[in-house]
Amino acid sequence: MHSDTTTVALVTGASSGIGREFARQLAKKGHNILAISNQQEELILTAAELATLNPSGKFPTYFADLSQPGADMQLLEYCHANGYEVDILINNAGIFSFRTITDTPPERIDLFIDLHIRAVTHLCRTFALDMKQRHCHGYILNMSSMSCWMPMPGIAMYSATKAYIRVMSRSLNVELADDGITVMAACPGGIATDLFKLPHQLQRIGVKVGALATPQRFVSGALKRLFKRRRQYVNGLLNRIAIVAVSLLPDRLRLIVKHRLLDKQITV
Repeated sequence: MHSDTTTVALVTGASSGIGREFARQLAKKGHNILAISNQQEELILTAAELATLNPSGKFPTYFADLSQPGADMQLLEYCHANGYEVDILINNAGIFSFRTITDTPPERIDLFIDLHIRAVTHLCRTFALDMKQRHCHGYILNMSSMSCWMPMPGIAMYSATKAYIRVMSRSLNVELADDGITVMAACPGGIATDLFKLPHQLQRIGVKVGALATPQRFVSGALKRLFKRRRQYVNGLLNRIAIVAVSLLPDRLRLIVKHRLLDKQITV
């Protein structure tokens, strides 16, 4: 590495939740972090926290809406202009909502596609190509979801776009194998964050009974597998069992879940 360059881990959606936890744990491991988010105030707070965890590190921030066309190239140009060489890419930014497709506004459907499919694909391509050109045996982690195996009514856009992320990541990992670049799909079950709009009290209960994992535990496991160059990570034995069990549910039971649980959720 030249004296005027800095290797960094690029984390999208770094201002809160799992993304912020990825940034924390990577900073603790001694990595410099380029934190990306469309939440500017929270992003500044994240960078300040990272500086306390690793006083010798560098923690630049980049405010951006990754769903916009060309965001990947603008981000790469920013990195080149500032001497940042990305050797770890964490594609974490995402959205969630409990809505049937017909009840989902068209612009929300576009956002799922733009953020989970187009942005993730272009970020992978852009930064993997940059890694190849630098002969960097880097790492890419793409956040999928356990729901990618178990489509459920009310979260069709979420589970479908997360399924794309998993399949694309598995394919890309093979394509980049000769270049020494690892692409891992992380497929968590429920995580105690604000993404699902659960009250904090219910999150704590979910963690206590084992229905939810803490961001700390999930991220620790994900990074451990990533640096061992694994291709996929599903946290927890119960989640791996649930993938099989839920896939066998008949449509009649899926409708019961929709009527009794999902129909009570109102988010856009």
